[in-house]
Amino acid sequence: MAKRTRKSSGRGERDLTVKVKSARGRKLSSTLWLQRQLNDPYVKRAKADGYRGRAAYKILELDDRFRFLVPGARVVDLGAAPGGWSQVAVSRVNALGEKSGKPVGRVLGIDLQEIEPIPGAELHRLDFLETDADAQVKAWLGGLADVVMSDMAAASSGHKQTDHLRIVALCEAAAQFAFDVLEEGGTFVAKVLAGGAEGSLQTLLKRRFESVANVKPPASRSDSSEKFVVARGFRGRDGSDGLEDATDGDVPG
Repeated sequence: MAKRTRKSSGRGERDLTVKVKSARGRKLSSTLWLQRQLNDPYVKRAKADGYRGRAAYKILELDDRFRFLVPGARVVDLGAAPGGWSQVAVSRVNALGEKSGKPVGRVLGIDLQEIEPIPGAELHRLDFLETDADAQVKAWLGGLADVVMSDMAAASSGHKQTDHLRIVALCEAAAQFAFDVLEEGGTFVAKVLAGGAEGSLQTLLKRRFESVANVKPPASRSDSSEKFVVARGFRGRDGSDGLEDATDGDVPG
């Protein structure tokens, strides 16, 4: 049961926070998660704006800064469920053709599970780790992608270092997939967890992209170790060692 605490002011009472009482059989961690959700302004905004989750604002904020979801872009959203990132991409790349005079883009969302339909997005069940997944995606797109993005996270084990290693491995696999489907000059965006084991990923990306930035957008919770890598200017499938030409670093959100 949720209980609101109120504070009186000269203009009457106003809501401050929502506190959740512990229920029999429910873990404390679940209670705290529910309380955080009820008090999260991004959760409330997502409901008001029609997004499927607060994660939509992370890609919005990243795109506001780096401008990779441009009208006409072809986007692949890995691990797209529940669909918040795809919703943002549909609007920004003009997948519905609603921006008169602007190129019409495409959004392809793939996931292991079914995704509720999103107007303007093409959604498919597919394991991107399968051997022929890249060929299937290119067939659906009718060519190469301009953006590959991923908000995927491995299932939590409850052990911080193990979870960090798992998500870095998942991000490296997503990067390898991007190398197979990206157009030259394209962009790769993915979630990682800060923890010290992502050095090999950074080296890999710096060899293949002109610039690599590590960002924690405002919508990312302050108590979360997640950050996002934004790699721009894909050098092509042949790659390049040009480490001296690449830029890197943690960029404030």
